[in-house]
Amino acid sequence: MDSLGFIDEINMMFDDSIEVITKTKELSEKINQSALKIISCLKNNGKVILFGNGGSAADAQHMAAELIGRFKIERKSIPAIALTTDTSIITSIGNDYDFDNIFSRQVESLVNKNDIIIAISTSGNSNNVINGIVKAKENGSFVIGLVGNSGGKLRSISDLLLNVPSNDTARIQEGHRIIIHSLCQLIEKNI
Repeated sequence: MDSLGFIDEINMMFDDSIEVITKTKELSEKINQSALKIISCLKNNGKVILFGNGGSAADAQHMAAELIGRFKIERKSIPAIALTTDTSIITSIGNDYDFDNIFSRQVESLVNKNDIIIAISTSGNSNNVINGIVKAKENGSFVIGLVGNSGGKLRSISDLLLNVPSNDTARIQEGHRIIIHSLCQLIEKNI
């Protein structure tokens, strides 16, 4: 290793991230539609339900925390639930039923027709996320899919798809975070 160490690789990661974030800006109209739909839901006594796996689970929890707590301004708490946080529920459903049912089983009892689902999957092909969406749509909920590149199977079952234009999981998650922060800012300023 030379004295520069990893500088070139670090710079390349930043450049890749900047490129994906710049392309993600093309989703502005869909982000606007999502914000308007969420704000309408909340004004009609609905709530935001979020779920995903791994880093997407963390993103679901992150957005729920920003809405329940606060993002940038002091305001009333906004109803949001991340279905990824209760290990007793997740492990009991995984054990008694199947891991593919960890979200659909929760959605069955917690989601109403006035609610908004934000389903997060970098690939768009996670079976438990797909099953959660199917159950949410049976309950009459509107589904926003937060995905990467082609959108996978979520493309055809989401009501509104926010697909970050990348095949790289890390870059997709970075795009998801700017979308989440945009939504949080718009929601809390207009609720």
